[in-house]
Amino acid sequence: MTIQALVPFGWSSSLLPSRPANDDPFVRLWNEVDRLFSQVFRTSELGTWPETRSLAPPVELAETPDAFELVVELPGIDPKDVTIELQGDVLTIRGEKKAEHEERQATWYVSERRYGSFVRSMRLPFQAEADKIEAAYKNGVLTVTVPKPAALRQEVKRIEVKAAA
Repeated sequence: MTIQALVPFGWSSSLLPSRPANDDPFVRLWNEVDRLFSQVFRTSELGTWPETRSLAPPVELAETPDAFELVVELPGIDPKDVTIELQGDVLTIRGEKKAEHEERQATWYVSERRYGSFVRSMRLPFQAEADKIEAAYKNGVLTVTVPKPAALRQEVKRIEVKAAA
């Protein structure tokens, strides 16, 4: 028996024995390790791992007769690290979370630094006036109020319902 019969170098794919990909033990091992690492490192104190990934804070959007109100949960983020920009009809909220922890004892020392950033952009259904947008940050919750233009504000009129005789 020659070495070429044992090692399939140079064989075309049509000459290779066929086996389903999920039956290959190395493919199964690769997929299982990939799945385990994805589960373990999916979340951390900042939300995702590694910290180079973009965080995606949840955003609630509510419409009132006079404005759109966006509520964004940003726990642990300093309001100085949050910026809000309006470009055309796109409202963008950016922020960065920085967490540092240092602890010293007689026989050991721990220092941890975690950083993460996020960007959320939302297209508004109208051209908003940037100088009329208001933002408030309290207890880790950012509330952005975007007033509607006068042409889009609809006055609500109640119609009386009369009982038929």
